[in-house]
Amino acid sequence: MTQQSANPAANPARHWRRYGLGLLLLAAVVLAACTLWPKPAASTQWLTQRVSIGELEQTVTAQGALAPRDYVDVGAQVSGQLSRVYVAIGDQVKKGQLLAQIDPEVYQTKVAADQAAVADLQAQLEQQQVATVRARQLLTRQTALAKVDATTAETLEQAQAGFDQARAGERSLQAQLAKAQATLKGDAANLGYTRIYAPLDGTVVSQTVLQGQTINASQSAPTLLRVARLDTMTVEAEVAEADIPLLRPGMAAYFTTLGDSQTRHAASIRQIKPTPTTSNDVVLYTVLLDVANPGHKLMIDMTAQVFFRLARVSGLPVVPLSALQPLASGGKRYRAQVLNRDGQPETREVEVALVTRSQAAIRSGLRAGEQLVLAQQSADSSKAGSMPPPPGG
Repeated sequence: MTQQSANPAANPARHWRRYGLGLLLLAAVVLAACTLWPKPAASTQWLTQRVSIGELEQTVTAQGALAPRDYVDVGAQVSGQLSRVYVAIGDQVKKGQLLAQIDPEVYQTKVAADQAAVADLQAQLEQQQVATVRARQLLTRQTALAKVDATTAETLEQAQAGFDQARAGERSLQAQLAKAQATLKGDAANLGYTRIYAPLDGTVVSQTVLQGQTINASQSAPTLLRVARLDTMTVEAEVAEADIPLLRPGMAAYFTTLGDSQTRHAASIRQIKPTPTTSNDVVLYTVLLDVANPGHKLMIDMTAQVFFRLARVSGLPVVPLSALQPLASGGKRYRAQVLNRDGQPETREVEVALVTRSQAAIRSGLRAGEQLVLAQQSADSSKAGSMPPPPGG
């Protein structure tokens, strides 16, 4: 009996098919295990801030500019050429100090002519007064003669008329003399106006006319110089109309300048001007604040960032307002979350003393050193999430 052996080429093929099927089954098992095996929960971290004691202010802010509180624009009352200027911008001057000189020649000529006219009229008046005395004597004599019928009525009438005429001439000359004296006084005053003096102690802060220029004062008094006292400055702050009801004269404030934002300059409201200005349909009111300037470090037209202090508290925990949630009842009660000893958040009800746009001062409910929860943060993410909901709500 003859035995036939299997085809040797078929055995390797069958072997590889079995091997491939086994690999497929193994891959399916691994995939199922990865899909169905429970993943470990990602750990949760809390973004917190240590509660610290501080102070908090509620303020109204505004932009402003500095100006001297007391100043005088020194003008010219007469026309002419500005022949001399004795000061320069920045010079310290005293009240009554000569600042400038307008060419006085024309005014000196007028004064000289007026003086001559006054002298002439005084001489004429003296002459007329002598004539009046003689006329009075003649009238007296004729009156006495008339009583004894020693003169005619016509002669008496002529004496009376002569006296009346002499007295009228005297009054006319007196009036002319008074007019001439008034003209002399006015022209002498104009001559004095050619010398321009400092009206107050201060600093020359501006000069608008140069030496040699011709000044025309016929229509209005042109300004030559400005003299200002720089010991006290005024901040002219532009405040939005919505904030004006919160302000009042005497309210404390402070401001910083553009060049020194770290230094606070204390001030107080002197006046709230009643007339507003409008800029781009925004109604603004000018609020004036006075500040001492002993070292003259505050200069004219410096930009000021003004803070009007509405309220201030100190010695209380100060936290970000974003970490608090207002209660439905409203008022000053809020809800906050604080990490307990186990590192888990617990809900607190807190009372605030003062709230600003970004911070809150806590009157009760938080203590210094506690960890206030700001947001939830996953362990595998560097981005903070939203505040977690409180337990039970």
